[in-house]
Amino acid sequence: MTSSFEKANLENKQVSSDAMLPEGVYLQHALWNFDKGGYLQELLHALKYQRLKGLGIEMGKVLGKDVLENSFLSLDNQTILVPVPLHPKKRRMRGYNQARFIAKGVSEVTGIRICDQEDVLRIKNTSSQTGFTLAKRRKNIDQAFLVRNKEIFQQAECILVDDVFTTGATTFELAKSLIESGAKKTMIITVAQA
Repeated sequence: MTSSFEKANLENKQVSSDAMLPEGVYLQHALWNFDKGGYLQELLHALKYQRLKGLGIEMGKVLGKDVLENSFLSLDNQTILVPVPLHPKKRRMRGYNQARFIAKGVSEVTGIRICDQEDVLRIKNTSSQTGFTLAKRRKNIDQAFLVRNKEIFQQAECILVDDVFTTGATTFELAKSLIESGAKKTMIITVAQA
């Protein structure tokens, strides 16, 4: 089922703000706007490809402080951070999942627990989505995630954590998997938005 946001993007039309996020996703928040060719892109590439785990943690701390200052969170024991998982093959090639280190920084500041790496898996080894249209991104990422430990997500508020939010195809698909597995609602927080 295509949301009004996705239809509007596919048709290059404007859409009202209440239709911007799919059902179950109540907030999407990014710390900074992504500047192609700029310093932030250099930092994010260093985080992803030079294994600068400490940079991810520091970015996560700044993101966590920003989220707390803007009162986006309900800090209860039903809130859980969910780093967007990488496929095992990509994680082996890269050496780690940068979203998990961003989530560690967020957790240090907020005290919110992070789900275990095996609780949510990326089971579909997708192509890089750079340059894809929204329709191609959605097809590429369709059914890419498996929620293995459904018990911890029952009635939980899941905060999806990633480095960059572009069209939302990946995070929206992950949110859909979590909602179908019993999560009450999801929100998306990222370091940057392209």
